[in-house]
Amino acid sequence: MDIIGEHRIAAPREKVWSALFDVETLKACIPGCKELEQTSPTSFAAKVQVKIGPVSANFAGTVELQDIEAPGGCRIVGQGNGGVAGFAKGGSQVILVDEGDETVLSYHAKAEIGGKLASLGSRLVQATSRKLADQFFSAFTLRLKE
Repeated sequence: MDIIGEHRIAAPREKVWSALFDVETLKACIPGCKELEQTSPTSFAAKVQVKIGPVSANFAGTVELQDIEAPGGCRIVGQGNGGVAGFAKGGSQVILVDEGDETVLSYHAKAEIGGKLASLGSRLVQATSRKLADQFFSAFTLRLKE
């Protein structure tokens, strides 16, 4: 499953870059985030509650930032396990580009799911994934305006 998006953020690229590594910012912006802990300068452990169609689950997972080219972009690789609900794993290439006083953040994510989640059908899972990504980036954009 591929998810592609682009968001214009009214903040300098360095500020956007720093926010991508800030635990409090990420915790406030990730939909359903219950816990987020930075386990190294480039990795995090999280607990997130997610509802996809009729399936609601608590996922425990990890996220690692790789191929870091500050402040231009990086690759984000993660995986999560939701018990009987299934699992999700994947990665995303994130690119930050200056455009005047704003930053354009674009991403291309690929995800793989299994368990009950996979039985829901790719359309529902992809639509929910896109919705969650949009919720994250909307909250992220608003937080950076503060």
